[in-house]
Amino acid sequence: MQIKTLIVDDEPLAQKIIKNYCKNISSLEIVATCSNALQAHEILRSNHIDLIFLDINMPQINGLKFLETLNDPPLVVITTAYSEYALKSYELDVVDYLKKPFSFERFFKAIMKVEKRIAPPQTDSFLSNQPLLNKEEDKFVFIKANKKTVKIDFKKILFVEALGDYIKIHTNEGHWVTNLSMKKMEALLPNQQFPRIHKSYIIALKHLRCIEGNMVEIAEKKLPIGNSYRQEFFKLVQSFSGN
Repeated sequence: MQIKTLIVDDEPLAQKIIKNYCKNISSLEIVATCSNALQAHEILRSNHIDLIFLDINMPQINGLKFLETLNDPPLVVITTAYSEYALKSYELDVVDYLKKPFSFERFFKAIMKVEKRIAPPQTDSFLSNQPLLNKEEDKFVFIKANKKTVKIDFKKILFVEALGDYIKIHTNEGHWVTNLSMKKMEALLPNQQFPRIHKSYIIALKHLRCIEGNMVEIAEKKLPIGNSYRQEFFKLVQSFSGN
């Protein structure tokens, strides 16, 4: 499912932040970016848009006034530096209200609300958020991500990153964001192959390039080793050492 997205904001920095956040969510496809409501109106006339990230204080016509002019508007997530418009926004049936500056975690929660509006959760137990693990050989796991059931091969996992109530599984073929806790993912993975090195990171030992001080390098990324995980991690590394 691709969510065709329009960003409407007169601040270049705000546009850049939203675009960068969108790039981390594979279901979002940015159709256009514009700086005022008149440009947005022209884009809506000639393109199918599922979702608008809409600023409020803009030149010529503010975001809420613009939204009121639309007969059949797409889903809307408000992005603004002001909190006083929240009630009016929800009266216009916006999906979410993001007060600047907002984190990726908060942005991602808004996208989860958008996806629920577009495609209500399926009741099939196989498509639930509970991962399905290959118990016999422990070589892969099924997760729910972007309204798909995705098979993740253990051998392709580079590292797992915490994102609040979600995790991002980085693989050598891309990444997936799913609604799982780090504790749950840690329990699913063989701990001798996938040690937790930080409250926010689990790594694949086979893809570890080097350790330097309190950092590890994996897939050209440098990740920190947390103090509370350091002793167990180095004990595990030492068990594989030829020294």
